[in-house]
Amino acid sequence: MRIELIKRADASPLFSIASPFIALLLTMIAGVIMFLLLGKDPATGLYTYFVQPLLDTWSLEQILVKATPLALIGIGLAVCFRSGNWNIGAEGQYLIGGAFGAALPVFLPGVDTWVLLPAMVLMGMLGGALYGAIPALLKTRFGANEILTSLMLVYVAQQLVDWLVRVPWRDPKGMGFPGTPSFPSGAQMPKLWQYADAHYGLVLAVVLAIIVWFVLSRTMKGFEIAVLGSSARAGRFAGFSARRMTIFAFCVSGALAGLAGIAEVSGTVGKLDDKLSLGYGFSAIIVAFLGRLNPLGCLAAAFVLALTYIGGENAQIAMGISDRATRVFQGLLLFFVLASDTLIQYQVRIVSTAARSA
Repeated sequence: MRIELIKRADASPLFSIASPFIALLLTMIAGVIMFLLLGKDPATGLYTYFVQPLLDTWSLEQILVKATPLALIGIGLAVCFRSGNWNIGAEGQYLIGGAFGAALPVFLPGVDTWVLLPAMVLMGMLGGALYGAIPALLKTRFGANEILTSLMLVYVAQQLVDWLVRVPWRDPKGMGFPGTPSFPSGAQMPKLWQYADAHYGLVLAVVLAIIVWFVLSRTMKGFEIAVLGSSARAGRFAGFSARRMTIFAFCVSGALAGLAGIAEVSGTVGKLDDKLSLGYGFSAIIVAFLGRLNPLGCLAAAFVLALTYIGGENAQIAMGISDRATRVFQGLLLFFVLASDTLIQYQVRIVSTAARSA
């Protein structure tokens, strides 16, 4: 006996639109079961995760802070995934982007001018794009699997950044703690309002979501991405190059991940340290699929994922739940998103091996 998936000829448009909401509902139901197994009150758990952060000003601001890198990375991943390329290493591109951008205030400690921050942003995007180009070139030149190469490069980036902040770039006045000297004011992302943690990286995320949505839905490049993502063979007949698209998609995805990295470094932390890797590059995969690979949808999905981060922190304090419960929630969300999409697009059929042999 085996299970086959058969493509539906008439997949429901209504269910396709409702798929993310169905996934959220199923995640909450699974969360109830998880809280019961942990011996916690499910109603209190769900309230702490999904409602309480929306009622507190500080929590709302932290949602904005965490949604910024998730949105930027998720938008880039949406471009890559829609083109038929699987960039699983956005976390590494995020880290390298942060390091590339941080190099300017590190090597130019006396410079504090308005030109510094735009240069850092460009350097961060360049670093992410160059690092994203590595798995693209390995795929197009040697046929290497981009899932494996991009993922393995994450660990290279983590070790490289960790070495930088502990040895050559470590602040001599930092009492031995890993991290660069604090950036001057000209190298820090402006805050959205006075005394805020939220910064203008969120504005960049909103603007880029609109721009990328327009490119994907209203331009020839967007049509090329859609065609090659659906069928590389059809793309070749149309005169499109799958090789060039792979490099383009990885560079765009890497550039936006690098932008997220330097936005986090210059806007949230104010220096490069060993705590930059927070798993945003992996969580943004959920953002991309929850947002239906639509840049505007990714923007909305980023806030949902950010809510689970803050809700998870609240649950740790109020209910004594491990931080791994947050990862379980995020993993369940991705599982149910993919499962819902699969069942909407495909029909499940159980085939008896004996019947097939006869």
